[in-house]
Amino acid sequence: MDWAAHKLTGLTSSIPEMILGHLFSQEELSGNSELIQKYRSLITHAPNLENIELYWNSYNNRRDLNFERGGEMTLKCPVMLVVGDQAPHEDAVVECNSKLDPTQTSFLKMADSGGQPQLTQPGKLTEAFKYFVQGMGYMASSCMTRLSRSRTASLTSAASIDGSRSRSRTLSQSSESGTLPSGPPGHTMEVSC
Repeated sequence: MDWAAHKLTGLTSSIPEMILGHLFSQEELSGNSELIQKYRSLITHAPNLENIELYWNSYNNRRDLNFERGGEMTLKCPVMLVVGDQAPHEDAVVECNSKLDPTQTSFLKMADSGGQPQLTQPGKLTEAFKYFVQGMGYMASSCMTRLSRSRTASLTSAASIDGSRSRSRTLSQSSESGTLPSGPPGHTMEVSC
């Protein structure tokens, strides 16, 4: 009877901490930020903690993927691997990247994103994913990004320093020829998302 009580209470009470340890780095956990507190509360007060425990056990008992670079067992589709710079599983993602075909793999190690880049840096991750999909040819043109806007702003600033009153023009990425579109000079073209 004691064993059953410990199994039910002991394992389920440590599940939230094990999951948090998997999701976030030690630095993030010791900082005890609002995000960590929110996730701890969500996991602890989940109505189906037993199901979460079953999922956790099946996750921990999964088999390794037997990939070999250049071998027969590898992924043949484009792959994007993303990991935070302080993620607890960073080494595993780097190892997985080393086993995959480099012509089919994009590896992104996000700085200042901790263990969950999709939560801490969603804008940067979305932009990286957009470029990944665009590189596969599924997006013919994309919206102007922050980088493009900052380059446009710096070109405009540089032109005004020289005394020239002309404004910079931004090309759409769908422009095949690479030349400026025809139109009256001095107008700024903007692409909004």
